[in-house]
Amino acid sequence: MHVPDGFINAPTSAVTAVVAAGAIAVSLRGARRELDDRTAPLAGLVAAFIFAVQMLNFPVAAGTSGHLLGGALAAILVGPCTGVLCVSVVLLMQGILFADGGLTALGVNITDMAIVTTVVSYAVFRGLVKVLPRSRRSITAASFVAAALSVPAAAVAFTFIYWIGGTTDVAIGKVATAMIGVHVLIGIGEAVITALTVGAVVAVRPDLVHGARDLRQKLRLRVHGELVDAPAPEAAPVAARTSRRTLWVTGLVTSLVLAGFVSFYASSNPDGLEKVAADKGIDKKTGQHASADSPLADYGVKDVSDARLSGGLAGVIGVGVTVVAGSTVFWAVRRRRAGDDVSATATGSV
Repeated sequence: MHVPDGFINAPTSAVTAVVAAGAIAVSLRGARRELDDRTAPLAGLVAAFIFAVQMLNFPVAAGTSGHLLGGALAAILVGPCTGVLCVSVVLLMQGILFADGGLTALGVNITDMAIVTTVVSYAVFRGLVKVLPRSRRSITAASFVAAALSVPAAAVAFTFIYWIGGTTDVAIGKVATAMIGVHVLIGIGEAVITALTVGAVVAVRPDLVHGARDLRQKLRLRVHGELVDAPAPEAAPVAARTSRRTLWVTGLVTSLVLAGFVSFYASSNPDGLEKVAADKGIDKKTGQHASADSPLADYGVKDVSDARLSGGLAGVIGVGVTVVAGSTVFWAVRRRRAGDDVSATATGSV
């Protein structure tokens, strides 16, 4: 659902850029509360994994494909604020390096694919978790429903943005019907990928999954006639570090394999937005991408003639760049939180 340059006019694009910038600023502050020394490294990996899986277009209807948006997956694994940042990092890398999603439309894409999907999916997820039994199976089921709903929600958001600032004269009812219809189907694929991934991580390290933190029932003790929360037992540091490292390495290797090898077998059909744009005439004023001459444009390495090798190398480079960029952002966020904690402690001791 990457919106290219030319679909949305300049004033509307500027407004969405302001909205996106504001949401990122809020998310940076929120991520400082969500991330700790255990989960910060996972956030960079989540961004890289989303980048890799987005290369795997899957068929959903005749002549149409879809791909993961990733907002639900990121929000459930690392938290909604961190999730917005994860998807935003992916969109930025895709726009600059791979000419995927217009640079003037970056605000539109972040608003639609990062903010809307994350907010909608996490709200649905938290609502379901509160009413479902406290179990890992419930986390997986809630992930499926939340992800499934997040994709048509993004389609509705795009339709609204297009209604306000579309550059072509197309009946908004036709756009809405086509966008929502195809993205309901794409949402099923998103739900399957999200549920499988969340379920796999919850099975091995539920303590690292932001959305599964309620699985750990707090122990309460009666002290002097009052119930108080008992301190959490300390985990074995060496074993925990080894397990987190294993999870991180496994996730990175999986991302590299998906982007570097499996992506070659992805569907070549246009995705839902591209198909609707072509059928309804939304794409009449599509502009040339500012990064069209990038050596990695269109997910291929320039001057590498073998299509399989070219696409595979581009995917591996993309995963590497995204995990470095994402990890740098989240390391900085975590470092800022650590500095705030030290300042608060020092202030309190004065």
